[in-house]
Amino acid sequence: MEKTMQIPSSSIGKPPKGMLLLGLSLGYFMVLLDMTVVSVALPAIHTELGGGISGLQWVVNAYTIVFAGLLLSMGAFADKLGAKRVYTGGLALFLAASAISATASTLGELIALRAILGIGGSALMPASLTLLAHAYPGTVERARALGIWAAVTGAAMAAGPVVGGLLVDSLGWRSIFLLNVPLAGISLIMTFLYVRETERKSPKSFDFGGQITAVVALAALSFGLMEGETYGWNSPVIFAAFLLALLGAILFLIVEAKGKAPLLPLRLFRNTTVSAGMLAGMAINIGLSGILFVLPLFFQQMRGLPAHIVGLVFLPMMIPLAFNPILTGRLVGRIGARIPMTLGFSLSAVGTLLQVKTDVNTSYVITMIGLLLIGFGVSFTIPSLMAAVISSVPKEQTGAVSGALNSSRQLGSTLGVAILGSILSGSKSFIDGMHMSHIVTFVILFGGSLLSFAFIGRKK
Repeated sequence: MEKTMQIPSSSIGKPPKGMLLLGLSLGYFMVLLDMTVVSVALPAIHTELGGGISGLQWVVNAYTIVFAGLLLSMGAFADKLGAKRVYTGGLALFLAASAISATASTLGELIALRAILGIGGSALMPASLTLLAHAYPGTVERARALGIWAAVTGAAMAAGPVVGGLLVDSLGWRSIFLLNVPLAGISLIMTFLYVRETERKSPKSFDFGGQITAVVALAALSFGLMEGETYGWNSPVIFAAFLLALLGAILFLIVEAKGKAPLLPLRLFRNTTVSAGMLAGMAINIGLSGILFVLPLFFQQMRGLPAHIVGLVFLPMMIPLAFNPILTGRLVGRIGARIPMTLGFSLSAVGTLLQVKTDVNTSYVITMIGLLLIGFGVSFTIPSLMAAVISSVPKEQTGAVSGALNSSRQLGSTLGVAILGSILSGSKSFIDGMHMSHIVTFVILFGGSLLSFAFIGRKK
């Protein structure tokens, strides 16, 4: 009589976690790769399609405004419709919009396509984090998985300037969008094969009021900051933009407080870690996006370096993002998130401060040390931040809180480009504007270190 091998029932039908993690990481790898590639391609886009500092800001922020404005909705959709459905839908849209972006013939057309890319990208972040939270339920296990996830996405940031510079100089700026097409295709296949759908919650009415007021507030604020120099800071247009942003924010809070199915349950902010984490996420992205907007323009327009050399210039900042998050994930699993977050913000602040005296004659050694400190700082901060906030709420709230966290981070990205771009536009010279932008960034990052040490990890 033949003996039948007994397979534990708990292992039947379970997807390999390594492949699951890789499939989810690859999608957001593509999103971050697109963002860093674009930063290097801005001068080339300006040369072919025109537009000044304001136009280049819109190329970046058309994406981040939509991304940030829809993240809350996508987090809610991930909970209600199933995170896998939302994730694969976002991948498909990102693939299509990337392919069409390569054909843009005007700056306005490219900006519109960047907004569509923001829709696809906004689905990927909260859905992938929700899928990871369900696949890795243990706190330590989840912290390590998030560290690997952040390392893969950090590799995108490391590769972005180098790959983007090579593509821009050899094939033109349009090629940077075509790069997304095979990456999105591979991620779609891996997601279908290895990722399980999450349990769908009972359907509730969608918070259209919250969604509309969030987008209006963010878009109006961004418009006011980016176009203030063009229209004049005292002009009725800019005054109306800031007033609309304020009204939109107030209405958003009222709608969320009274709504039956709010996009952002305000009760989450009773949790000190969540509240502090939202501000910290905004701060770290203001710093990162600001650096990636200002310094490529400096090296290409003021130093006269070609795009592929500029990509190499940024390697000291980008390389730590590729490997240090894995170590950070393990560190967070052992000692918690507060110390790594505080250390990360502090390193980023010091690295930014070193850039304050940079000009066309400054030795690259100083720039390199500053970029290296920023790279390690960001790679300590972001994985710790995500682990702290997501682990501080029940599993059924991970979709909402991850959407809120990453919405605050993308709001920071939008504000970083808008504020620092405005400083550049309003300064007597590019160098003066760059120095002032670094001072502002330092203050924000140093504030993030104080915030992290004081509030992250506290229950109440």
